[in-house]
Amino acid sequence: MKVLVTGGGGFLGKAIVKLLLQQGHEVCSFARNIYPQLTMLGVEQSVGDLTDLSAVIKAADGCDLICHVAAKAGIWGSYDEFYRPNVIGTKNIIQACRKCAITRLVYTSSPSVVFDGSDLEGVDESVPYPDHYLSWYPQTKAEAEQLVLAANDASLATVALRPHLIWGPEDNHLVPRILERGRAGALRRIGERSCLVDTVYIDNAAKAHVLAAEKLSSDSVIAGKVYFISNDEPLPLWDIVNRILAAGGIQAVEKTISPQLASVIGALLENVYRLLRLSGEPRMTRFVAKELSTAHWFDISAAKRELGYQPQVSVAEGLRRLQDWLQQGD
Repeated sequence: MKVLVTGGGGFLGKAIVKLLLQQGHEVCSFARNIYPQLTMLGVEQSVGDLTDLSAVIKAADGCDLICHVAAKAGIWGSYDEFYRPNVIGTKNIIQACRKCAITRLVYTSSPSVVFDGSDLEGVDESVPYPDHYLSWYPQTKAEAEQLVLAANDASLATVALRPHLIWGPEDNHLVPRILERGRAGALRRIGERSCLVDTVYIDNAAKAHVLAAEKLSSDSVIAGKVYFISNDEPLPLWDIVNRILAAGGIQAVEKTISPQLASVIGALLENVYRLLRLSGEPRMTRFVAKELSTAHWFDISAAKRELGYQPQVSVAEGLRRLQDWLQQGD
């Protein structure tokens, strides 16, 4: 196949690109920048914005499949900052598939699209979307996911994957945030509960996407469906955080605040940032307070059964690889 990966220079996108190349596929990337690592891999790169339909169509022309990975992530920002890339961008990807007669679309979603602020314990893909969201990111990702699933038909087969908390070497989002705040002594356990959380190592997340790409067709069992993707190793949240800190040579988090106080602090900081139009993002928001004080683990039996997905790198092995990578950077 010739595959277009949106966000091919990002953490997950690059891992997918590398794995597709290893499997013998031709790969091109669409992103806002040129990435030297992709150039070294011989990947054709198109520069543009997801909200520019003509640029998306130009990049997609001649491809057999699109892996739509690119998105605006994060916990803070205006609605428009998230809506334009996540929803309009996804609409443009679907239109490009139609215009260029591309028959397959793999979409990277997020388990946060079904998070209503309460525990998600062993849930499968039947869990409904909530009526209300505490952050623009899950709200816009949910809208985009529904657009992708609704687009599935005889001419365009679509599938959505929900990888949860992707981490590993070269992570430029989750791991650096944990290490930075750990070094600054700014991390606090929220609550005394031992909430279990699923995560997914980067290589496993990439493998799930390539499996979906290779299995997807209009008559395949996965067409029009969504799948949770994780390491299938639920662990107490703060055990995971402390093991990542340990990989970076940083002391474990021991201080605790209550979920109620964290939520109050989050609401106050949100209001201050809005009123004063401060740059950056608050250290705490209501969404983060809920995320860090509830359980999030999933039944991934559908992904195992229908995608043939099996996590190949354990959390323990992933942490060893992460530690090696962090030490190389010191």
